[in-house]
Amino acid sequence: MFPLNDETRPAARQGLWVGFATGLYGLSFGALAVAAGLSVWQAVALSALLFSGGSQFALIGVLASGGSGVAAVAASSLLGLRNGFYGLQVARILEVRGWRRAVAAQLTIDESTAVALAQQGSARQRVGFWATGWSVYVFWNAMTLAGALLGNALGDPKAWGLDAAASGAFIALLWPRLTTPAARGIALAAGAVALLATPLVPPGIPILLAALVAV
Repeated sequence: MFPLNDETRPAARQGLWVGFATGLYGLSFGALAVAAGLSVWQAVALSALLFSGGSQFALIGVLASGGSGVAAVAASSLLGLRNGFYGLQVARILEVRGWRRAVAAQLTIDESTAVALAQQGSARQRVGFWATGWSVYVFWNAMTLAGALLGNALGDPKAWGLDAAASGAFIALLWPRLTTPAARGIALAAGAVALLATPLVPPGIPILLAALVAV
């Protein structure tokens, strides 16, 4: 999965650094999950099995606001739909079969897709995907456990700004790609649609509407 050489090492390094940075805000998820009423091990299981930051934050956000389990799962599932679209893109890059296909599906997230598509050449794309996917998985789950254990000691996670960590990380990934007027215009339009829709529709729908604008 990691054919490292002079050509592919830069992609691997980028993937590792993105994984480390992304994993850090797993700390906020762990703390917020405990604050929303989940146990430490429920938070850890959610990160290990669902492993989709936006979907996880949506789920605990609905629970924390008093929503039902059905509403929480629905919001999480709506956000998770984006990973299916990512899969259509990365499947052509990875060309994996058997059990590796299942592993690739689990690791297909915003960060691994973004790093893979940013590379030049199929070898670098594959290394970028796997390095990022595994790096995020390891750091995200480790930080989820740490955040869940520290959650009660931290008090209200919002007081530390942890509730904004995920949004900040997504913006950091998006910003370097806004290199043309068209890309910036699309980003502004999608953001405006999401902001206008947020008070009117259930959680999860605004980001899907924003994605339609981008398409």
